Amino acid sequence: MKIFRLPAETRAIIFDMDGTLYTHAEYLQSQTDLPIMRLAQLQGKSYEKMSEEIAEYRKNWAASHGGKSLSLGNTFINFGVSIEENIKWREELCRPEKYLCEDKRLRETLLHLASGYALAVVTNNPVSVAQRTLLCLGVQNIFTKIVGLDTCGVSKPHKLHFLTAAELCGTAPVNCVSVGDRYDIDIALPLELEMGGILVDGVEDIYKIMDFF
Repeated sequence: MKIFRLPAETRAIIFDMDGTLYTHAEYLQSQTDLPIMRLAQLQGKSYEKMSEEIAEYRKNWAASHGGKSLSLGNTFINFGVSIEENIKWREELCRPEKYLCEDKRLRETLLHLASGYALAVVTNNPVSVAQRTLLCLGVQNIFTKIVGLDTCGVSKPHKLHFLTAAELCGTAPVNCVSVGDRYDIDIALPLELEMGGILVDGVEDIYKIMDFF
């Protein structure tokens, strides 16, 4: 865990979902592999060839953008897959029920935080997938504020996600903390918006986050 900034007065905590509220390498990988497989089929290519092309594109993009990471959703736009189509694919292909189960320790942690702060989820998955994921984890009733790919029509990182989450939480960005597992996607832009930022390695760090609030 790495804390980049905590606001002088924190009123809301904005969580990334995948790789943050749960740690499950196989499920995370499926969210990359399955859309690439779908794209490969549409373009008449092998999965291996499609993966190579996507990896090369992201590598070149990073090289020309100071080493920053490009989300898969934004990458797919450059391969002819619109955000709208990406939303449909993710709703169909993401299967949190296959991989995830109730996390009582996560629930206890979030309930403690919810007693003093507004909580929100910002994700590059559609809201429906986020709701199903939170249901699997047993924390669906804690998060009533969800900003998904279909909420804003753009993929993170984009300021619209974080500004929308702050608005839903009823506070200014300067009173929010963004928590996520990818610096370029979850932390860098919130810091530019004068939010706080906490980089985590997975849900194990979330269990410890109460120490700072």
